Amino acid sequence: MKQKLSPETKTSALFLTAVTLIATLGGLLFGFDMAVISGVLPFVKSQFALSAATEGWFVSSALIGCIIGVAFSGDLSDRVGRKKMLMLSAVLFLLSALGSALSSGFTLLILARMLGGMGVGVASIVAPLYISEIAPARIRGRLVTFYQLAITAGILVAYLTNAGLLNFSLHHKSSYLGTIIDLVLVKEVWRSMLGLGAIPALLFFVGLCFVPESPRWLIQNGKTDDGIAVLSKVTDYATALKDVTLIKNTQSRDIGTYREIFAPAMRKPFLIGLLLPLFSQFSGINAVIYYGPRILSDAGINISNALLSQIIFGIANFAFTLIAIWKVDKMGRRPLYIAGALGATVCLIFTGVCFYTGATTGIALVVSIILFLACFAFSIGPLKFVIASEIYPTRIRGRALGLSIMTMWVADTIVGQLTPMFLNSIGPAVTFWFFAACCFFSLLIVYKMVPETKGKSLEEVQEIWAGH
Repeated sequence: MKQKLSPETKTSALFLTAVTLIATLGGLLFGFDMAVISGVLPFVKSQFALSAATEGWFVSSALIGCIIGVAFSGDLSDRVGRKKMLMLSAVLFLLSALGSALSSGFTLLILARMLGGMGVGVASIVAPLYISEIAPARIRGRLVTFYQLAITAGILVAYLTNAGLLNFSLHHKSSYLGTIIDLVLVKEVWRSMLGLGAIPALLFFVGLCFVPESPRWLIQNGKTDDGIAVLSKVTDYATALKDVTLIKNTQSRDIGTYREIFAPAMRKPFLIGLLLPLFSQFSGINAVIYYGPRILSDAGINISNALLSQIIFGIANFAFTLIAIWKVDKMGRRPLYIAGALGATVCLIFTGVCFYTGATTGIALVVSIILFLACFAFSIGPLKFVIASEIYPTRIRGRALGLSIMTMWVADTIVGQLTPMFLNSIGPAVTFWFFAACCFFSLLIVYKMVPETKGKSLEEVQEIWAGH
């Protein structure tokens, strides 16, 4: 007989769902901002006559903004709280979307993209951090993975809106819709592609006005009663008190400075926190997201069909992230990561073979990229956030996660800058084989270094590194 949920349990589930959905809007904006560039790039490149290096700079400018955002958000989130930093990221997203749509030249467009990058940088640290600190241990992996699902949803939304706006533009070439509408939706359609980000950014800011601060941050900063009140909304009161006791017992060992991150007990988690984000970006995912239409166009597929293929890629990325949500708290982090990384390696090798042999006009190339995205989506993509948000003590979690995500964005900047140069010089085959090698290295790192953390509280995970 199916057990009925108590009214308190239903209320807790609704509260936790609402808070998670609002926090993951930061992930949706992250994905949208990252993927929208794939549809924008051909038009901006043509309008501003970009060289390969300038094209890389246009893509990487947002990533420079990410690095700036990461540089200050980790420390500030430990000082002023997670919620305030999420609200700042929403404001940066809004300013970027409006600034990109209204920019009068390439320099202003770059500056607007950098603002959006700063928003992405802040959200990429603070959103998974916030979710991990408010989620019960038994479903923490699943809820943090929802952040990655939101990223894939943002990527898919960007692909769909890019294709829809392009289709609208092509069908109204000979129409006159008014000076501004004609400019934004027809003549320079890339403006509306970028400007649409203002809608979810505004929703994100409004939603954040109704969520509480992280309970662990409140307790660490002496606001125990407020922390208990928040924890009591996501679990029962007895469990909330138990969590408070665990947090306070570990509090005395937390120095809360960057020096602690480099202490002997933290060296292994710190190294894990650097290497997983590094190799996630060198997996080839952003080559597909940023330069997908160009890669497919070079393979003989026209721009409209290339954007359609991107939509298929986006659907695969979104759908297979659901596997991670389903299995991460049952199968565990390690088995899921190892299986996905192995699959991604094989798919990238086969993608390179397709380009090497010239078999790029058939279905094989598209299928191999879809399978790569599927493997990435249930392993390398979400689990870097899950693992990195779990392995550090609460008082330094913002700072340490900031360094982890900084590594991710530095690597992403390098990939964004080098990919068009690699495609021009060594060719797509060798480029994809290089990404395959990076995926294999990430598999080895998880196999050798990463402990299983499923079902453990954040404080129990901390005990692993303390040697208990």
